[in-house]
Amino acid sequence: MPGMGLTAIGLAGITISYAGIAHTFIDGMHALTGLTMFIGLIFLATGILDGGVSTSNRAKATTLVIISIALGFGMFAFTMNTSNYTVTLAGLLMAITFPAILMAYLSMKHPEFLKPIGAIAGMAAATGIIMWVAFGVVSPDSYIIPQVEVAEEPTEDLTPAGPIFAVEILKDSATEGNPDYNPDVATVQQGYVVEWTNADSAAHTVTSSVDFGETFDSSLMSAGDVFTLDTNNLEIGEYEYLCIVHPWMTATLIIEEPKEPTKVIIPEGAALPEEGQIYYDPQTIDVTVGTTVVWDNVDNTVHTVTSGQPPADTDGTFDSEMMTAGGIFEFTFTETGNYDYYCTFHPWMIGTVNVE
Repeated sequence: MPGMGLTAIGLAGITISYAGIAHTFIDGMHALTGLTMFIGLIFLATGILDGGVSTSNRAKATTLVIISIALGFGMFAFTMNTSNYTVTLAGLLMAITFPAILMAYLSMKHPEFLKPIGAIAGMAAATGIIMWVAFGVVSPDSYIIPQVEVAEEPTEDLTPAGPIFAVEILKDSATEGNPDYNPDVATVQQGYVVEWTNADSAAHTVTSSVDFGETFDSSLMSAGDVFTLDTNNLEIGEYEYLCIVHPWMTATLIIEEPKEPTKVIIPEGAALPEEGQIYYDPQTIDVTVGTTVVWDNVDNTVHTVTSGQPPADTDGTFDSEMMTAGGIFEFTFTETGNYDYYCTFHPWMIGTVNVE
């Protein structure tokens, strides 16, 4: 009975873990239940060899459970598993199982035949191994039947495309009570790509908390790893997420409807430092986080939109470089603050974007 019970528990646990029910702890669960199953099989085999198969109703019921789970798990492995080695692994297990069953039967019922048949089985196994290794070493490079070369199809680039909204997993965030995700509440327009960067030395995850990672899950992120999420695949709404390694690390992702970009005109004559001349129209704008600002050069000469203070104090936040007549430059503001900018060719042209 102990062998039957352990085997049944182990098989049930493996089935549950691979079915995805225990998503968070799948690695530990299938390892632990797999070990439990094999220990149960050892006890089960020992009990059968020592005293035969029990005929009690409990033993029969447990045997039925074991057979049902094993058949169900085997059916899943052969029909839904995409591994190329499933059939090979099953064949190896059968090649080991049948001689083992035969040896066990002979040792109990006909011990006089055990040695000769065991020797034959051992020689057959050794011959098979030697032949397999030999053919692997000295086999020809090509077979008699010519191999058809299949042209490789170009792989589709699945990297999310769109403006980036950056979120940082802060240093020392593994310590409970320390700041963790920055920003803690990220409000992002649908269509953006949210990019989490692990700046900590410890491993973390970005896992949707309500459904334990069904909506999005970064898996384990080592130091310096980056996880991207295309918000086009998310509905408008609020998503709480956490680190499954350090569950006190929580944050919120809010997906909003896309906003129309704010437009700034570089008007005709902006290159001339004349009184009353408008250089950027409007010169000062107030926007919210996540807003895209578009600068349109309708002047007949070259300009730039460069963050910083004139004449040469650039801060590197954004830079259109050279914008010819009719050129357009856009930049999305993902952090609050006041951003001054100017034209590097005409430093009297200044403007400001206030982000709230």
